[in-house]
Amino acid sequence: MNKIYIVGVGLIGGSMALDLRVSNPNITIVGIDSNREHLAKAKTKGIIDAESTIGEIKNADVIILAIPVDNALVTLPKILDNVEVTTLVLDVGSTKQKICNLVSKHRNRRNFLASHPIAGTEFSGPNAAINNLFKNKTNIVCEVEKTAFKLQERALKLFSILGMRIRYMDAKSHDKHLAYVSHLSHISSFMLGKTVINEEKNEKDIFDLAGSGFESTVRLAKSSPAMWTPIFSHNKTNVVEALDAYIDNLKHFRGLLASDSFPSVYQEMENTNTIKTILKGIE
Repeated sequence: MNKIYIVGVGLIGGSMALDLRVSNPNITIVGIDSNREHLAKAKTKGIIDAESTIGEIKNADVIILAIPVDNALVTLPKILDNVEVTTLVLDVGSTKQKICNLVSKHRNRRNFLASHPIAGTEFSGPNAAINNLFKNKTNIVCEVEKTAFKLQERALKLFSILGMRIRYMDAKSHDKHLAYVSHLSHISSFMLGKTVINEEKNEKDIFDLAGSGFESTVRLAKSSPAMWTPIFSHNKTNVVEALDAYIDNLKHFRGLLASDSFPSVYQEMENTNTIKTILKGIE
């Protein structure tokens, strides 16, 4: 892989570029981004060597689509319309069903690999890009059988360089699972932040009194609304289902508190402590 185009030089695309450059200092990385300031910062930080546009992609070994999922639906077909037969095109979006359905009949569908690295921070833009973001993280690959075998091999080599574990999944299952384990946690964080801001009018009180528990729980509320609104839109049905279940649990817990059923409150938390065992492997 000697020439890679990164469409979207923010946290995910930029972090991929940094690690790929470490593995091959002679690689040429070209950036494409609608934000001119992002391109300038990416150059300064050494994320990209040059900039280009969608209409000028030439001789690419790999094209990585790392933009919000609504923009990806517009951009991916344009890339596939002009892609060379030997070029791998992969996306890293947090929803998979819409994008897979969109290009299912495209004449160059075999050039495309749908993937979702389960990695990131609450920050965005090229200044947020860091090395080793993907090391030991899971990368979900969807509909792998629809990608040309040689391009699958190239993608697996790229993922190996980044240090990711691979899990294969169909796009529908991906979106359902992510609604619970990712999308719901972001909504919960945003709404916790909103509740505190609404009730605690004095910003100094929030700053002085907030402990590490609040800070870690509300961390995701610093995430980009421009990225997350399209994700919630694409995965609306699954997210609403996840919210309904979450709200039911909150109402149940509230009822236990209101009725002084503290042995049951204890048991609810005791039962949920099993999450420690489940998550132990990713600490």
